[in-house]
Amino acid sequence: MGAWAACAPDVVELRGPSGQQRFTVEVADDGAERAQGLMFRESMPSSAGMLFVYEEPQAVSFWMKNTLIPLDMIFADETGRVTRVHSNAIPGDTTPIQGGEGVRFVLEINGGLATRMGIAEGSELRHPAIAQGSAVWPCE
Repeated sequence: MGAWAACAPDVVELRGPSGQQRFTVEVADDGAERAQGLMFRESMPSSAGMLFVYEEPQAVSFWMKNTLIPLDMIFADETGRVTRVHSNAIPGDTTPIQGGEGVRFVLEINGGLATRMGIAEGSELRHPAIAQGSAVWPCE
């Protein structure tokens, strides 16, 4: 881990067979923040993202209306295990992007990064919003 702070509120870490990744995130944990998401942003640093946090595991659906940059959507269950990755969502597209059942967290990052970084189903996500007693990758 080196100098990385484990489980800072503005940091999401992912790990999998391709190694570890770290993103500085904004957290969207209420209805208004989740509805706004990354709409109207013209750019985002490659090391940044937005973490959507839901109160309970549920079926979630996203769209790209008013979103100006391509995004990867990384869906995770309540333990932080990645259950689905949708790559390169198209700016402005209103077609629903289904995350599946049992989603508690969604990380949005710049389009194409998940593939380049090897983030895939089964990867593990770490953040303090994940209940540490059941987290697949708990805070240290």
